[in-house]
Amino acid sequence: MGDAVITVLGTGTGGPPPAVGAADLLVGAARHLEAAELPGGARRLVLGPLGPALDEIDGYVAAGRRVVVLASGDPGFFGIVRALGARFGAGALDVRPSAPSVAVAFARAGLSWDDAVVVSAHGRDLRAAVNVCRAHPKAAVLTGPGAGAAELGAALARTGIARTLVVARGLGSPGESVVAVSPEEAADRDWGDAVGVVLCLRPGAAVPAAGTVAGPPAAPAGWALPEADFAHRDSMVTKFEVRALALARLGPRTGELVWDIGAGSGSVGVECARFGAAVVAVDRSAEAVERVRANARVHGVDVQAVVGSAPAVLGQLPDPDAVFVGGGGSDVAAVVAACARRARRAVVVTLAAVDRVAGVRAALAAAGFTADGVLLQSSRLAPLPGGVTRLAAANPVFVLWAERPATPRTEGARS
Repeated sequence: MGDAVITVLGTGTGGPPPAVGAADLLVGAARHLEAAELPGGARRLVLGPLGPALDEIDGYVAAGRRVVVLASGDPGFFGIVRALGARFGAGALDVRPSAPSVAVAFARAGLSWDDAVVVSAHGRDLRAAVNVCRAHPKAAVLTGPGAGAAELGAALARTGIARTLVVARGLGSPGESVVAVSPEEAADRDWGDAVGVVLCLRPGAAVPAAGTVAGPPAAPAGWALPEADFAHRDSMVTKFEVRALALARLGPRTGELVWDIGAGSGSVGVECARFGAAVVAVDRSAEAVERVRANARVHGVDVQAVVGSAPAVLGQLPDPDAVFVGGGGSDVAAVVAACARRARRAVVVTLAAVDRVAGVRAALAAAGFTADGVLLQSSRLAPLPGGVTRLAAANPVFVLWAERPATPRTEGARS
C-alpha cells in the first residue's frame, strides 16, 4: 500500500529471517531483534508494555520516519496488527506475515486445523482456554507467562476429561521441540519461556469431514431436545419447554463454564455442552452421575460429572460463568446462595413449589443479582380415540433467572 509508513514483519516460525530493509525505528521482542539482520543506525525498541511503544511509534510516524515492527508468525492473528491498526489506521500498515504458529504446530503434529478452536491465553486469564479445551475435541492455545503448558495441564488434570497436549516450543528455531504429553505430565514439567502453542486433543476423536466454515461446528440447529433423547429415571428430566427457557437465560457459549447442579439426567448440562460451553454436572446420586455421563457420550460432548451434595461439593469446582440449579429441594435457597456468590454472569433456577420462590429470590439479591422469573404452564397436544386431539397439561414450574451486571474486559495483544 503506497501510504504505508509502518512495516510489520512476521518472523520466527520456520522461514528465513525477514529482510528488514531501511528503517529509522525497529520494534520487537528481544528474541526477534536478536534473530533478524538489522540495518545500522536505526533505533531499536524492545517491546514491553504496548502503550509506551505505540506512543514511541507515533512520534516517528508523525515525523514521517520509517518504522519496522517484528512480530511472531502472522501478526494479524491475535497479534500487534490489531493495536497498530486501531492507533494508526489500516492504510498506514504494510503487513508481511510469516506462517502462523498455530498452523505450524498442527503441521508438525500431522493434523488439519480448519476444525480447531483457537484461543489466546497470552496476556489473558487462562480460564477461557481451559474451558475451550474441556469442551472441544481439537483446540490450540497461544500461551503466555503464567499461562503455559504446565498451568493448562494442571487445570485439565483436575477435570477427569481425557485430553492429550501437544506442546510446541521454539517453532522454527534450532531448539524447536514438539512433544505429546498427558495433562498430568505437562503439569509436572518446566517448559521454560519458549512455549508458544499447546494443542489440546481428545484422544481417538473422529476426523470430521471437511466443512465450509472454519472453526468448531456451528451451534446446534435445534435445542430443547425431547425428553426421549435422554436416559432418565421415572421421568425425572427437565421438560423441554422448561429447558428451552433455561438455555435462553443461561446463554451457554464457547470459552465459558456452566454448572448443572442437581443434574439428574444432565439434560441441561448436555445441551449447554452442545453449544460449546464447558460443563460440570453435580448430583448427590452416583447412579444419576453415571446417567449424565451416558447421556453426554450419546450426544458426543464432554461433561465433567461429579458425585456430591451442594453446596458442600462446590468448593472443589472452578468458578462458573453460569449456573443452573434444578430439583428445588428444601435446601435450595442455600444452594442458590452458594452458587450465586461464585457465578460470574448468570444463575437460572427451576422450582415446583411456590414456597421456595421467595427464599431463592432473596439469595440471588444478597449476591448482587436482580432476579426475574415466570410461572411456566404448558399443555401438550395428546391424541384421543377417533382421531381427535386434547391438551395434556404439564405440571407448572417456576423459572427464576438473574444476571450480574457486565463489567468491561481488558485483553492484551500478542507480540
